[in-house]
Amino acid sequence: MIIATAGHIDHGKTLLVKTLTGVDTDRLPEEKARGISIDLGFAYWPLESGTVIGFVDVPGHERFIRNMLAGVCGIDFALLVVAADDGVMPQTVEHLHILDLLGLTRGVAVITKTDRVAPERVEAARAEVAALLAPTRLAGIPVLAVSAVTGAGIDELRQRLVAAAGEFAARAAEGQHFRFAIDRAFTIAGSGTVVTGTVFNGAVATSDRLVVSPKGTPVRVRGIQMRGLAAERAQAGQRCALNLSGTDLETVARGDWLLHEAIHAPTQRIDARVTVLASEKEPLDHWTPLHVHLATADVTGRVSIPQAGTIPPGGSAIVQLALAKPVGALHGDRFILRDQSARRTLGGGVVLDPFARAARRASGARLAELAALERDSPDATLAALLDNEGRGVDLARFERMFNLNPERASALYAAAGIAVLGREARLGVKRAYRDGLRERAVAAVRDFHRAQPQATGMDPAALRKQLAPQLPAEAFQSLLRELADERKLEITSNVLRVPGHDATSNPEDQRLWQLVLPALQNAGLTPPPVAELAAALKLKEATLKDFLHRKARGGEIMRVPPDRFYPRATLATLAATAQALARSSPNGFTAAQFRDATGIGRSLAIEILEFLDTLSITQRIGDARKMRKDFVPILGPAEPARAPAKAAAPTPAAAAKPRPSSSPYRR
Repeated sequence: MIIATAGHIDHGKTLLVKTLTGVDTDRLPEEKARGISIDLGFAYWPLESGTVIGFVDVPGHERFIRNMLAGVCGIDFALLVVAADDGVMPQTVEHLHILDLLGLTRGVAVITKTDRVAPERVEAARAEVAALLAPTRLAGIPVLAVSAVTGAGIDELRQRLVAAAGEFAARAAEGQHFRFAIDRAFTIAGSGTVVTGTVFNGAVATSDRLVVSPKGTPVRVRGIQMRGLAAERAQAGQRCALNLSGTDLETVARGDWLLHEAIHAPTQRIDARVTVLASEKEPLDHWTPLHVHLATADVTGRVSIPQAGTIPPGGSAIVQLALAKPVGALHGDRFILRDQSARRTLGGGVVLDPFARAARRASGARLAELAALERDSPDATLAALLDNEGRGVDLARFERMFNLNPERASALYAAAGIAVLGREARLGVKRAYRDGLRERAVAAVRDFHRAQPQATGMDPAALRKQLAPQLPAEAFQSLLRELADERKLEITSNVLRVPGHDATSNPEDQRLWQLVLPALQNAGLTPPPVAELAAALKLKEATLKDFLHRKARGGEIMRVPPDRFYPRATLATLAATAQALARSSPNGFTAAQFRDATGIGRSLAIEILEFLDTLSITQRIGDARKMRKDFVPILGPAEPARAPAKAAAPTPAAAAKPRPSSSPYRR
């Protein structure tokens, strides 16, 4: 359990921690000389049960509120300290506001320096503190009177803290990636760079490879220390020091995160629920410049309120924070807002969407998404997001937003009955919705064939617009690929058709086919271009071209650029010829060899080989080609073409006989 002190300067926070732990948390020479805390101090109190209570002692001076904010992030318990002689002071109020805005509900309030005042004053201070706590989340916590000088009340305080530690449920370290908020960075001779901080999520072990975020610097954990002792592992809810390799003090500092690369996603736009302090005199206006304190980071930015509105004192609203530089943030992170001069706390809030977009913030779908993100768990949020069936859930974004590792995410999706569409860009939808969409897709393509029997198929974009216009194109394409893999649909030339559909199965097209197919087959390995074929068959070129293109989409013939159509069986013969050449030429065969083996011209031979390349049957490597894959599944089985017969060599006598000249000038 991690406890942070809070309270006004010189109210005895540091002395109280020293009394409880024996550790003086003022480590800086300036702190010793001035007698005040300037930066964060740390101490540990091992209990007999084996539990360790960690203390973060924060400075109480208003000038060092930035350091105080870095210290209270990620704590479990508050120790609000108020001196009996002074009572509640300005920093008492501001520190309590900060604890409340950070959502803290557990703690103890301590009236210190009771040895300096009369009992009546102690009781007055106690009442004053109880009244201050009443409107906050810490209302009703114990208010104890102690003296670190005489020891009065210290035993009762110890008992309260021990009991709280016994009741404290350690943060779960399973199911999430490691995330660590850095509050100090320094160098130790012989060791290198060391960072200290609080483990927010997950666990870390020596030799783990991590990322310093938002900078993106990759590092390795050389060693771990807890309470000054070497350790092999640290987990969520614990403070530790990590010795890193791969970085230095120029690339790591307070305000950075150390985390698993899966959740390294710097952001400068955050959608959040913001609450303005009731003590503020003016409303918070749209586009107000301010300081955002998130974990140990302090960045400037502006608040964008919908419809350029305002948030009244004590009010709350969903806003967008536009930050001056990238930060690391995840869903549920709490933050504090201070004014532009960093002198006054304005309010605070909780991150809803750490990866917000600037556009379409007021759309109904976006408002529904933000409402879902206000649910109290990933499970509840996922269920609400899935209610909008037409959009689905970007699973990679969801997992990063909630810091879910693959195992926890898979269990969550299984429990929610999710079907995943796509591989790289994974979209989650309800399984029932996916199944219904598949059925509707097949039915819609069948209806399209009945309405337009001569069309080769339906445009996938038109089908998506008809059935699922809000579903991302990639996800819809993934669903169509599933149907194609199951042979429920076919995707040919970027159109959809039901298997077996033939756009040319009508009397007129069948008559044309009876003319065209024999002509193509009789032409052997060199079918004529469309214009020559049309002239030979006495057909209009445009009519023949339209028919051949439609027939090609069915797969019975294939177009070899620029304008020549081959029966599939003829192309299979040419591919078999290429395969035979490849087998006899381990270093690859040339276009000239293919020309000689088929007896076709060089230009046409090159066109055919380039077409086989597009089918991934052959692959060009320099001036030669090799077989890339078996042609049979693509074109069907075939035997190689027979090599053309060579002209017989002339006999010696014939060679010696003079040839008559055909020249008109022969003498």
